[in-house]
Amino acid sequence: MKEFQACARKMLDFIDASPTPYHVVENLQKMLENHGYHELKETDAWQVEPGNGYYVTRNGSSVIAFRIPADENLIKGFHIVASHSDSPTFKVKESPDMQAEGVYAKLNTEKYGGMILSTWLDRALSVAGRVVVKAEQNKACDAIPATEKDASNEVSVRLVNMEEDLLVIPNLAIHMNRDLNKGVEYNPQIDMLPLFGMCEESKTPFMEKLAQAAGVLVEQILGHDLFLYPREKGRIIGENGAFVLSPRLDDLQCVFASMTAFVQATLTEYINVCAVFDNEEVGSGTKQGADSTFLEDVLVRVGETLGYQRSEYLRMIAGSFLISADNAHAVHPNRPEKADPTNRPFLNGGVVIKYHGSQKYCTDGVSGAKVKELCEKAKVPYQTYANRSDVAGGSTLGNLSNAHVSLSGADIGLPQLAMHSAVETAGVKDTKYAQDMFAVYFAE
Repeated sequence: MKEFQACARKMLDFIDASPTPYHVVENLQKMLENHGYHELKETDAWQVEPGNGYYVTRNGSSVIAFRIPADENLIKGFHIVASHSDSPTFKVKESPDMQAEGVYAKLNTEKYGGMILSTWLDRALSVAGRVVVKAEQNKACDAIPATEKDASNEVSVRLVNMEEDLLVIPNLAIHMNRDLNKGVEYNPQIDMLPLFGMCEESKTPFMEKLAQAAGVLVEQILGHDLFLYPREKGRIIGENGAFVLSPRLDDLQCVFASMTAFVQATLTEYINVCAVFDNEEVGSGTKQGADSTFLEDVLVRVGETLGYQRSEYLRMIAGSFLISADNAHAVHPNRPEKADPTNRPFLNGGVVIKYHGSQKYCTDGVSGAKVKELCEKAKVPYQTYANRSDVAGGSTLGNLSNAHVSLSGADIGLPQLAMHSAVETAGVKDTKYAQDMFAVYFAE
C-alpha cells in the first residue's frame, strides 16, 4: 500500500502545481527536460537523431513528446498515448470587473466545459492562467525578462497563479429558497459569479490585482486566458488511505501516469509518443485540440526528418497503436443502478477499458485485447466499461485523433467518482496500475 500511496502523492503534487492547462504543460516541459528531452519549435526546421527525445508545444497548453529508438532500422511504428490537460471550470471574461449594489466587487465569468455547478459554491477559489502584456518604455517593461519577450520586444506571454484564497461563489441561504434541496437550476450569469472583494475607489480592482501578479501595469495588459480553480489541495483519504480526493483528476491522473512512464521507458522497436491535448472538455475543435492536425503534423515531420517517403510513413502508421487515456466512471456507491449491468468498474480495480457500440470510444475487440495483454504483462488488473444502453455517454480523444491519423487504438481510463465536480474521488492504487501498464507499452 505504501508504494501505491507514494505514487498517488506524486500525482497529487503534480495536480496541485497545475491549476490550468498552461501550468500543466509548463510542468511537463520541466519533467521532459529533466530527462534529457529537447524542445522543437513548429516554426523551425527540425533535426532529430535516433536515440534522442524531443517535444513540441502548441498554444502553451498542449504538448507532444516523442523518443526515437537508437537503431532506426528496427522501427516498426509509433506507440502513442493521448490524454488532455483541461478540466471543467469557469473562465474569466474580458473586462471582468463588476459591482453589486455599489458595495461588492465580483468577476464576470462563464462556464468552461460540463461542470457540476453546485460543487463550486461556498468554496475558496483562486485564479490562474496566462496574461499577454505589452512592454512600454520607462514604465514596467523591466519587470519582463528579455527572454520572455517576442522578437519585436513588444509583447510577452506570462503565466500567473494568484495562489491565495481570493474568491467565493456564495450560495443563496435556504431561508430565501425553501426548495433548495429539491433541486435548483443555477443560472451561470446570475448565480455563479464569484465574489472578489469590497468596492473601493478603484473601478478595476481585479485587473489591478492581475497586473500586480504579472509584474506589469494595467495598461500593459493586452489580453488574458484566466480560469478559476479550487484552493483545496488533493489528499489521500478513507480507511487505510484507500482513496484520493482532488480537483482535476479528470484528466491529470492519466496525464501524470502516462508521462511518468514515458520519460522512464527504455524503448526498442517503436517511436514512443506522449500527447497531451487541450480543450477536450469543450469538444477538442481548436488548433491545440485532439481534433486538430497537431498529432498528424508532428508524426509527419518526424517521418520526414528520418528520411521516410510517404509510403514508408503510411506503413509505419499502419503498424502503430494509440491509447486514448481519459478517466472513466466507477460504479457509484449510492447510485449503483446508474452503471451498466455487467461492465461495472470500481475504484482500485485497475485500468478501465472503455467500449461503445456507436464508436464514441475507439476500442474494438482486437484493440481491447491488446490492452488486456499489456495489463497482464504488467501484472495489473483491468476492468471494462460501457454505458447503460439507455444513457448517452461522452466521447474522448481516440476517435477525434483518428479522424486525422487513422490507426488501431483503444480508449482506457482510471475509475473515478463525481466526474466534472470541482473535487473528484479516485482509488489510491489506480495511478500506479496505469503507470505500470504504460511502462510495459512504451518498452515494447
